[in-house]
Amino acid sequence: MNIQKAVAKLIEQKSDKFIALSDNIWDVPELHFEEHQSSTYLIDALEEEGFQVERGVAGLETAFVGSYGSGKPVVAILGEFDALAGLSQKKGLSHPEPVADGGNGHGCGHNLLGTGAFAAAVAIKEYLESNQVQGTVRFYGCPAEENGSGKAIMTSAGLFDDADVALSWHPWDVPGLMNLRTLANYSARFKFQGKSAHAAAAPHLGRSALDAVELMNVGVNYLREHMVPEARIHYAVTDTGGASPNVVQANAEVVYLIRAPEKDEVKSLYKRVHDIARGAALMTGTTFEVEFVGTASNLIPNSVLAGVMHENLMKVELPSYDDKDLEFANEIRATLSEADLNNAYAGLDRETVKKLKEKAIADVIPPLSPTEAVLSGSTDVGDVSWVVPTMQCLTTCFAIGTPLHTWQVVSQGATPIAHKGMLHAGKVIAATAIQLMENPSLIEQAKAELQERLDGKTYDSLIPESVK
Repeated sequence: MNIQKAVAKLIEQKSDKFIALSDNIWDVPELHFEEHQSSTYLIDALEEEGFQVERGVAGLETAFVGSYGSGKPVVAILGEFDALAGLSQKKGLSHPEPVADGGNGHGCGHNLLGTGAFAAAVAIKEYLESNQVQGTVRFYGCPAEENGSGKAIMTSAGLFDDADVALSWHPWDVPGLMNLRTLANYSARFKFQGKSAHAAAAPHLGRSALDAVELMNVGVNYLREHMVPEARIHYAVTDTGGASPNVVQANAEVVYLIRAPEKDEVKSLYKRVHDIARGAALMTGTTFEVEFVGTASNLIPNSVLAGVMHENLMKVELPSYDDKDLEFANEIRATLSEADLNNAYAGLDRETVKKLKEKAIADVIPPLSPTEAVLSGSTDVGDVSWVVPTMQCLTTCFAIGTPLHTWQVVSQGATPIAHKGMLHAGKVIAATAIQLMENPSLIEQAKAELQERLDGKTYDSLIPESVK
């Protein structure tokens, strides 16, 4: 029996357990660094499978590492499990209906991500046992990918220093690989303090913190013309200082998220944004303080690992879909805009697009692209990729065109379409890991490529030293 069939059999034998675990995490959507129930579910499942689990790693209550085996090579499997605020949604519906108004929801499919990675770790463990293969498999429970960058903290704590490769995946609407570059980012909260006063009787006595926020935003708007084209700066005003227009607002705050292709570029942009905040404070007679929110390094691709993972993506049998799956997928697609539907084909080759155009669920694997695209988003997987060769696959978990961070993702995240994609990902990751462990020369090639790409650079965390 070949590797792909062997791991598929191992995962299918425990598919009910994996599906139940994923659904349990979907039922308790928890935000960054608060994933206490979700992490407990995964820790308990790891211990039931014979993994030795270290809790609270890197000083994070909801981070953990489960290990099995001994010696080299060490394969790191990355799992996430945090949710998003404001995306509460009942499962299996083709219209928005929250479970709880204003509640959280798994709008990026991390209930699937963590469980699919866990399924891969279990299959690797059982293959090592059955075939007397030397090596160690580690499952890294990584909190706060959406906000807070748990992997950046775990990487800076040295948790990946002795790993040989790192593998993961992400739920998507079309299968493929994430052999691409992402933007580094840095997020900070700017809190302005002024002085309240009666806005009519004594406005000259007041100093408006809200004015400072508005002026900062205007200043950053002018900055956008003078930064590299690939950079992005986003903001959210999180405190306007109150609801009374006849009171000069003494406090206001705004959160900024700054992205650029390289970490040095993010550092430079952040300094300029900080200077704009200082100018806004001077203009308004206010003061301000800055609070670190999160950061992520740019993702380093790896063509060696991409080749191995794509080979396994092609060899692992694709899921099949019944009429009920297709009916629900079409109902979801009916809720999407034309732009959403067309965006699903961005970056795909012409032949793949032709094959997918009449489909509601993607069951076609695009060829491995000879070029590496740049994703305008960010991920804290990027930090891991600076210290260990890293690769991620994508599998079909949602109807074609479904945009991430939406109620449609939450609705589909606990349905058979998503479950099938999750199990598919576990099989691909496990087969890739085993092929690498049985062929250590591939790991050495991947490491050599990483060093060549870094070209003398070393990992330098963007997390301020003062941050705990």
